[in-house]
Amino acid sequence: MRPVPADTSSAGTSSAGTSSARADGPPRQASLAELGRPLSDLTFVVVDLETTGGSPATAEITEIGAVKVRGGQVLGEMSTLVRASGPVPAMVSVLTGITDVMLATAPALDEVMPTFLEFSRGAVLVAHNAPFDLGFLRAAVTACGYPVPAWEHLDTVRIARRVVTRDETPDNRLESLAMLFGSASRPTHRALADARATVDVLHGLFERLGNLGVTTIEDLREYSARVSPAQRRKRHLADGLPTGPGVYVFRDGTGRALYVGTSRSVRSRVRTYFTASEPRTRMAEMVAAAARVDAIGCAHPLEAEVRELRLIAEYKPPYNRRSRHPERVVYLRLTDEPYPRLSRVRSVGDGVAFLGPFGSTRAAQEAETALLEAVPLRQCSTRLSPRRPTAACVLADLGRCGAPCDGRQSGPEYAEVAEQARQAMTGDPGPVQEALEERIARLAADQRYEDAAEVRDRLAAYLRVAARRQRLVALTAVPEMVAAAPTADAGWDLSVIRRGRLVSAASVPRGIDPRPWVDAVVASAETVRPVPGPTPCASVEETERIGRWLTGPGVRLVRLEGEWSWPAHGAIRAAKRFAAPPA
Repeated sequence: MRPVPADTSSAGTSSAGTSSARADGPPRQASLAELGRPLSDLTFVVVDLETTGGSPATAEITEIGAVKVRGGQVLGEMSTLVRASGPVPAMVSVLTGITDVMLATAPALDEVMPTFLEFSRGAVLVAHNAPFDLGFLRAAVTACGYPVPAWEHLDTVRIARRVVTRDETPDNRLESLAMLFGSASRPTHRALADARATVDVLHGLFERLGNLGVTTIEDLREYSARVSPAQRRKRHLADGLPTGPGVYVFRDGTGRALYVGTSRSVRSRVRTYFTASEPRTRMAEMVAAAARVDAIGCAHPLEAEVRELRLIAEYKPPYNRRSRHPERVVYLRLTDEPYPRLSRVRSVGDGVAFLGPFGSTRAAQEAETALLEAVPLRQCSTRLSPRRPTAACVLADLGRCGAPCDGRQSGPEYAEVAEQARQAMTGDPGPVQEALEERIARLAADQRYEDAAEVRDRLAAYLRVAARRQRLVALTAVPEMVAAAPTADAGWDLSVIRRGRLVSAASVPRGIDPRPWVDAVVASAETVRPVPGPTPCASVEETERIGRWLTGPGVRLVRLEGEWSWPAHGAIRAAKRFAAPPA
């Protein structure tokens, strides 16, 4: 399956709702069309795809699974592999179990699509994360030379966001929802099995919607676009706000910050909280409690994003889920003792070999396991002394530790192991990557695909955080840089960055020489006083936002004190393989 998208929309389809009976003229009986189409009378085709990647522009469909249902009854099923024109990536084969050998004798796409189009004719398509599946289906129909149908569709992810609470399940992945609704089919990253699980999820969601009075597909669209009168009455809170980029803060009657957000047009964005385009239930609760909206105009979007992060960290608003506790990051570090080991800590000082930061302890554990699979560091927590041997643990008998505790491994020999770990954490992750990829290959050859997927996930976690560390260290080592990004109207957005912190910003209009502005923005920049640690002057998120902005299209370095570079054999290149999880 593919990742669940960000929480930006609600349940429903791309079509508008039906019109109501006329208010003028004599009373009349509404037609059947105006009464809506009951969900129990509609035919749904629940579809799931397996693909070679995440984008229909560069990837292909390898399997289609579809289940046709009506009134809670299964009317038919369709399942077929699809021959791809190129090889299936190894990581996708590990995840799905679909190999090049399996696809060699499968029908081609132009043989499969007519069958699917006939199977789904006249039905409402349903998918878990429908934009993904519909994007591939539309591309496939076009590639086969057919006109793209105007598919009416539902997305179980979006419906679940309106119906299922976080107390019931932490996320809206198919696996989580299938478990919640007691699906008889377990999602297995194969198309038909996942489509069957989606059918059970759909019926579970419809049952809950029925209890809320949502019985027609028109009701479902209206339910997703429902706006309370209390929301509409507070539209005046957006009056007078700036129209350019900036940060806005919703506050209650006591002045307490409820929610902090950012936008390229503050007034337009705040207005959406009082309309149907803001479907999140928590935002409706927030708006009901809000008494005013404060705004801070910014020079350009990067400054707005940075100010948002700082305000969230300062106010910790209850309706912001992310970025409220930037201090709660986790690091892996090598301990400072004769026989170093890995330790999970909340902060690290200068001169310490570390890996991180991690957003959670679980992510740190995955990366730690990956490193220990390649480098046999000791895993016991006892502080060992070179002068007093102690008994070895079972890991020594398993060959996963050299046992410096009982003298089987000398101090210099263990120092070489510790140096390997230090290099893997701070420099080239190649040895760890090679060791784990060899193990993935062995597990896949033995058809232990789930175990191979677990090792792959650990390797991905390790490479991503190693690349994250290298980006942060490279940027925070620069005493000062000035960068300029082109604007849509041919002007320039200027940013002054010191040790990974945004210290000054300005926007230069079109047709004006930016050089005097550069001098002025540097002269007015904030003075920074670095503290020990990997992010000496700003939060991790702020430095990362700045790093993404610097690598954006058209951004130029105007001034640079020191150097800004990434290691040639570092983790950044390897981590790109795991930037977008496979479908």
